[in-house]
Amino acid sequence: MTTTTAPQRTNLLGLSREEMEHFFLSIGEKKFRAAQVMKWIHHEGCDDFAAMTNLSKALRTRLAEVAEIRGPGVVYEGSSSDGTRKWVLEVEDGSYVETVLIPADNGKRRTLCVSSQVGCSLDCSFCSTGKQGFQRNLTAAEIIGQVWVAQRSVGPRKDTANRPVTNVVMMGMGEPLMNYDNVVPAMKLMLDDDGYGLSKRRVTLSTSGVVPMLDRLGDELDVSLAISLHAATDELRNELVPLNRKYNIRTLLDACKRYLAKCQDTRMVTIEYTLIKDVNDQQEHAEQLAALLEELPCKINLIPFNPFPHSGYEKPSRNQTMRFQQWLYELGYTAPIRTTRGDDIDAACGQLVGRVKDRTKRHERYIRSIQIDAD
Repeated sequence: MTTTTAPQRTNLLGLSREEMEHFFLSIGEKKFRAAQVMKWIHHEGCDDFAAMTNLSKALRTRLAEVAEIRGPGVVYEGSSSDGTRKWVLEVEDGSYVETVLIPADNGKRRTLCVSSQVGCSLDCSFCSTGKQGFQRNLTAAEIIGQVWVAQRSVGPRKDTANRPVTNVVMMGMGEPLMNYDNVVPAMKLMLDDDGYGLSKRRVTLSTSGVVPMLDRLGDELDVSLAISLHAATDELRNELVPLNRKYNIRTLLDACKRYLAKCQDTRMVTIEYTLIKDVNDQQEHAEQLAALLEELPCKINLIPFNPFPHSGYEKPSRNQTMRFQQWLYELGYTAPIRTTRGDDIDAACGQLVGRVKDRTKRHERYIRSIQIDAD
């Protein structure tokens, strides 16, 4: 007796406009159906074809046979005392990733921090996520699915002025430019009016400096750019951000200038600088940073280190953080201090961890090193 396997249904959640149009053409429908279904998925958070009332009954039945709208499973949803919300999401292979919604300006701005990888392919020494190791890249559906889950949880978009998610930052688990082929289509959905309709200034990609992919990004998109810098000399950055050994600071900053030159408007790069006690928080470090960035249109975000067990690093005092800010101010830079949000639910910058089947064995080595130090 032979058994037949039902054909796999297409998950429409991660399809770009072009891919959605191609899908409808492939089932004998007109291209305009793509826009209708995209609005149901991304504006209304709908995952039931039967509810799509502007489609014919025959088409709804056909879609139920050949397609699906499948987002990540919600394993945990929690709220911090400061209003930050965190979701732990289960993706296709049973791994967990995390995404965080951060309210600001009395709730007028709601920024979603989105993950791009299961774990992280890099190993920045001050980041808890990197210590989990790396398993795989997320698909476009798993990336945009984080926005979809957050929007469905907060409530469907009523109008463009009342979006549940007003900003997206690709600053969660993973290095976005190491997953370029899935991150870019997901960001295009964030920008598409039939997707999430966000302004390119409200979608930010944060990178540690994968220079070839940064050059490629500038040819396709001009979203806002943030650079995870954290040091002003190659010697120190090699320790904090090992990728610097491949693409050093000068190479990275030159790529940033090329990226800005491709943008269609006046733009600045956001420099992310995590302040670590007695590592990069002294006056000489502020002076080095100011001199380094002199020719780059940029703003600096100071991020006090968020501790995690056995990191070997400490958070600088509030007074030291403010001194560092003042030194930069005297050197001509405005450098806001990022308020630590969601640390009571491990949702602060650098604290996101998931369930990672670490194929790099990095987490195993990290645990072993902790045990050796304890002995």
